[in-house]
Amino acid sequence: MDLTRHFTAAPADFGPRERAKGLSRQTRESGLISMPSGKRVFRGIPFLLGPEEATKKCWVALSTQTAPWSTRSLEIPLDHKAGFICLAQFCDWDQNERPAPGQDVIERVGQVLAEAVFVYGDGSEQRLPIRRRFEVNSPSIDWGHLCFQAVPHRSDVPTKLGDSLRNAQMWGDLQCGVWEGDYSIDPAVNSSETLWLCALQNPWPDRTLKSLRVESRDADPLVICGLTLFQGRENPLRYERLSLYRITLPDSSAADTGRWKVSVDLGVVARTSAGHAFEPEAWLAQPRIGLGDDAGPSHPTRQIYAEVAASSEATLWLDDPKTGKRYAFALGKAVPGQELPARTGNARVEVLEREKAWIHGRVLDTTTQRPTPVRLAFRSKDGRYIPPYGHRTEINSAWFQDYGADVNWHDSSFAVIDGTFQIELPVGEVYLEMTKGFEYNGVRRKVTIEPHQRELDLEISPLVNFRSQGWVSADSHVHFLSPSTAILEGQAEGLNLINLLAAQWGDLFTNVGDMPQGPLVSHDGDTMVWVGTENRQHILGHLGLLGGHGAPVYPMSASGPGESYIGDPLWSSLSEWADACRKREGLVVAVHFPYPTAELAADIVMDKIDAVEMWPTDMSEHFNNLRFLEWYRYLNCGYRLPAVGGTDKMGAWTPVGANRAYAYIGQDEFSFSNWAKAVRQGNTFMTSGPLLLFHADGKSPGAEISLGAGGGSVEVEARARSYVPFHRLEVIMNGRVVASREERAGSQDITLKETVRVSGACWLAARCASRVEPMESLRVAAHTSPVYVGVQGEEMFSPPVAAYLLTLIEGSEAWVQNLATRPDPQRLASVLKVFSAARERLHRRLHAHGIKH
Repeated sequence: MDLTRHFTAAPADFGPRERAKGLSRQTRESGLISMPSGKRVFRGIPFLLGPEEATKKCWVALSTQTAPWSTRSLEIPLDHKAGFICLAQFCDWDQNERPAPGQDVIERVGQVLAEAVFVYGDGSEQRLPIRRRFEVNSPSIDWGHLCFQAVPHRSDVPTKLGDSLRNAQMWGDLQCGVWEGDYSIDPAVNSSETLWLCALQNPWPDRTLKSLRVESRDADPLVICGLTLFQGRENPLRYERLSLYRITLPDSSAADTGRWKVSVDLGVVARTSAGHAFEPEAWLAQPRIGLGDDAGPSHPTRQIYAEVAASSEATLWLDDPKTGKRYAFALGKAVPGQELPARTGNARVEVLEREKAWIHGRVLDTTTQRPTPVRLAFRSKDGRYIPPYGHRTEINSAWFQDYGADVNWHDSSFAVIDGTFQIELPVGEVYLEMTKGFEYNGVRRKVTIEPHQRELDLEISPLVNFRSQGWVSADSHVHFLSPSTAILEGQAEGLNLINLLAAQWGDLFTNVGDMPQGPLVSHDGDTMVWVGTENRQHILGHLGLLGGHGAPVYPMSASGPGESYIGDPLWSSLSEWADACRKREGLVVAVHFPYPTAELAADIVMDKIDAVEMWPTDMSEHFNNLRFLEWYRYLNCGYRLPAVGGTDKMGAWTPVGANRAYAYIGQDEFSFSNWAKAVRQGNTFMTSGPLLLFHADGKSPGAEISLGAGGGSVEVEARARSYVPFHRLEVIMNGRVVASREERAGSQDITLKETVRVSGACWLAARCASRVEPMESLRVAAHTSPVYVGVQGEEMFSPPVAAYLLTLIEGSEAWVQNLATRPDPQRLASVLKVFSAARERLHRRLHAHGIKH
């Protein structure tokens, strides 16, 4: 309705208000209230507001006080039928909300500022109050002072994790997935003034409304800015719960779903996504349980899914910017199981999952029939992820952003739960995926939810219990998680030990505050978290200093970005960090071996490294990649380096323990010190799935076999079991395959027994790999540490590798002398001494083998 001829006040007439200052650029100096103007749509309701100029009349101000800008009563002709009369309005601030010191006053909640009188064609009337904090409120409010029957003119706006930020401090708000309209600044005009929208219900919507009369009831003014008649029968400001709609595009040629825009007038489109082919039976039959589903190409369909919270009177719009065509759907007519055609055109919409059940669930270990932590996901019959309550729908898998109990593993989302969960599931068929590390059989199954179901028990079964056989599983390299969340994630992945590493990233320090409390142990004692440090230098290398007692090894980073801060000197060598860790009875690991590859060469030569962290990432056949080949080089030169596995987890993109180490502690008590002792002894294997055991002449990895001059024969046996099918099992000698077995169709259990001829000093190890749709960031594979074979009169040594190591040492030394930010002379000399000592030791070995260098 056009109120132009009824306007009584301009902002300048209404006068300045102290609390108006700073609400927007317009009010900063003048203190005049500035409200939206012109033709506007608020929450799907159109209004015709007055002009923007401060001196032009644009409001109807009602008050019992006599003022040139106000009136006591106003009658607006209507001559229409309406279910609701929608008002856009505000009132002056309540001075009692901010009383003077010592003043005890009551806020004027419910203060009747005016009455709205519905005048019908037959002369009858209906009166409704307009009250402070009910139907109207002030242009700005303190937190907690929202209305009971009115809403701000700003709508809630859904956001995506990739949306642009107006400033970096708003990153946290973006994680919520919604900009709240109640208190937010209107981004369109950079203004925080609020118009309050209320919908006054007409008790007799079938009668013609002759007019609306508004009568002031207080000296405090009521200001009406706009008025709109709504002909529907439901409150246009009340939205129904979030519902899922499937929109079918007009024809197959329009299947470029990215170009379409979905909107709604009386409501909010919370999320949209393109439909993709989900074939339940094929999905159930896939062997890659828990590994995600990004291996194959996506097959888009003609469908768009939209999650919408809207009035039952709302209209859903489907727009094609390419052709300019628009399709409209009356949402109130959409029913489950029946496609609703657009008002014009051949697009269709159907409401899905209207009937849901709130489920209290448990995941039971079949051996104990007790709840057990797992990583799980429910999916709708269309393949859409449905998280349990307390877990995110859209998981932020970026660096240092979302580190709660959620995982987005190769484009598939999972929730980490403690064995119990609550979830709202659609009635009918849903699909479950569930894993618990490498010692349990993964689960993919169809579940049917009944209309009034309230409970759901699920089961997961062990594949093998390696812990009962004396093995301890550990992730050597985790960042950012809180220790308690790390415990939960470790339990859900079947991990016994998580090494949570504090670190420095420029001026950011992570997990440092978790270090003083020491280790955290689960209630059952089967999982523990130790907080160590990752000490890093961007050229020389990175070390994981695990489980040391006493003060941490500081500083954790040196010589500038990207590890330490600008201008930080080279405080320490990696060798000195390693020595400090060992004094604290810690374990020194070359993390994400061998990169950065520089000083590590000197440290290995000087026996400073206890283990190397291996990661089967390369897409090449089996282990023919630089990570493993570099490890083999050191082994071939006689350096004994056990293998461990870690994830370097720095975000929700990977589960904890997706790459891990098993170490054999036998009957010893499970403790960090016993695990570290087992790692140093070398009876370990790293794995991203298979459980791999190896013996040579009955001896385990880390042990030594002694043969006489000329060598002899060695009996080797390897066995791998895996919850994911694998295809090849190999025994290698000095990095070369000497025995193998292949199962082309894949198997979950392969054993290999062979006799191999040994002619000289060597090392032997087992490895296995799967061809289950290898993933870019991780292959399904396992590799044991070596069994060492000594032959009388021989020593493991490789002159070419020794020369290569000398080159690395020379390069490291050159960087320190020429480019590193220097510490004091004494510190610099200490760093350089590492390289001279390693060079001297290597030269002695070369000379011992008759090689001049």
